[in-house]
Amino acid sequence: MAWATLARVSLKRSFHDFDTIYLHRDAVDFRKSINGLSVIVEQAMNLSPFDAALFVFCNKQRDKLKVLCWDNTGFCLWYKRLEKDRFKWPRKASEATLILSAEQFDWLLRGMNISQIKPHQTRLFKGIA
Repeated sequence: MAWATLARVSLKRSFHDFDTIYLHRDAVDFRKSINGLSVIVEQAMNLSPFDAALFVFCNKQRDKLKVLCWDNTGFCLWYKRLEKDRFKWPRKASEATLILSAEQFDWLLRGMNISQIKPHQTRLFKGIA
């Protein structure tokens, strides 16, 4: 298994373990690493980087993605670079910080436009007759 595939599988398995996935809508200077992204989480997103959450960032060209998280022993930073495509980033959302489900995050990683995908409405029934 190629390293990139292994990293993707590893992250996909573990992102379900986090309480929340936050997406920072605005582009980020990708020279920023753990410390700089943590400051964005605290000051721009008004969240704690120590929460059991993933914090997702994209560059201006939308071809790179960084995911920051705290695992109770230190920070983890995952980086993905697309070779030809661009991420379908939700730039028209009114909120500066969006909350994604694990399914939406998976869609984003696979190149789908998460703002246009809407699942069927959940139906709750109490009986057949």
